[in-house]
Amino acid sequence: MLKRTFTKVIFAGAAATLMVLPAHAQSKFPTKSIEFVIPFGAGGGADIEGRLLAKEMSKILGKPVVPVNKPGGGGAITYTYLTNAKPDGYTVAWNSTSVLTTTNIGNTKFDYKAMDHIGQVEYQPMPFVVKADSKWKSFKDFAADCKANPNKYKIAFANVGSATHLAAIALTQAADCKAIMLPVKAPERNAKVLSGEADAAMHIFTNPLKLVKAGKLKFLLITSSERNKAVPDVPTAKELGYNVELDLFRGLSVPKGTPADVKQKLADAMIKAANSDSFKARAQKIGFTLATMGPKEFDEKLAKKDADIKDIMKAAGLYQSKMKK
Repeated sequence: MLKRTFTKVIFAGAAATLMVLPAHAQSKFPTKSIEFVIPFGAGGGADIEGRLLAKEMSKILGKPVVPVNKPGGGGAITYTYLTNAKPDGYTVAWNSTSVLTTTNIGNTKFDYKAMDHIGQVEYQPMPFVVKADSKWKSFKDFAADCKANPNKYKIAFANVGSATHLAAIALTQAADCKAIMLPVKAPERNAKVLSGEADAAMHIFTNPLKLVKAGKLKFLLITSSERNKAVPDVPTAKELGYNVELDLFRGLSVPKGTPADVKQKLADAMIKAANSDSFKARAQKIGFTLATMGPKEFDEKLAKKDADIKDIMKAAGLYQSKMKK
C-alpha cells in the first residue's frame, strides 16, 4: 500500500512539473531576437519611427528587435507575411491605418481580425494642404469653388484606398463637391502642390509641416477630433461642419493566436519604448501625437474605425467584401 501511494506521489509530482514547464518557459520570453516588420520603404517617417521604437524595445526586452522593411500593396505584403508567421511573439508588425484600408479595399483575402493587435503608439491628423498664396483662405472657400466647378480641381493623395485617399473622398462627399483624385507618392506630393500640378493635397501631417511653417504651404483643416498643438489655429473638419474624423495611427500587430502573456509583455515594452526620452523627442520634433493604448483599448478603436472606413469605401464604390474569407 505504501509503495502504491509513493508511486502516485511521484507521478503526480511529475505531472505538475509538466504543467508548470510551458508557463515557466513562456515567462522567459523573449529568448532570441524579434523580427520587427515595417510595411513601408526605408527612409520615410513610418520607417524612421518604427526603427526608433524597435531600438527602444530592444533595451527593454533585453533581446534585439530587428527592423525589416516589407513594402508593397499599401501594407498588404507585411500583413500577409504576418498572418503566415508562427504565433510565438517573435514576429511583430509596425501597423498603421493601412491595416484597415488595405484589407477593406481587397488587397488581402482577410480583414484586420486575421491578426492579433498589441496596441497603438501614436497618431497624426491628415491635413488638407494648399499653396500658401492660394486663392482659398479656408476649406469652405475651396468647397464652394469645387461645388461650382465639378471635376476641375485636382487633389493629390497617396495610393488608391489609402487613408489620405479616404480622407479626401470623405471631405469632398461632406462638402458635396466633385474633384479629380490624383495618386501621388508622399515625397512628391508637396512638389505637385507647389508647382500647381495639383490644386491641393490630402497629406500625412508631419510630411508638409516644415513647408507650412516656412510659409510655402498652408493647412485649411485637419481631420482629427481636436486641433493639433503644432498648428493651433487650424480648425478640424467637424468644427467647420463636416462630419469627417480620420487620423493616421501607428501601432503593433502579431500573428493570430500569439499567447496572451507574450502579447502583454510586448505591449508593456511598446508603451515603455514610446514613452522613452528619444521617442518623445521625435514626437516633439516631428509633430505627431503620442497616444499609447494596450490590446483591449486598441481592439475597440480598430472595430470602430473599421466600420467608419467601410462606410467611406462603400459610398465611393471601393469596398471589396468579396475578397474576404
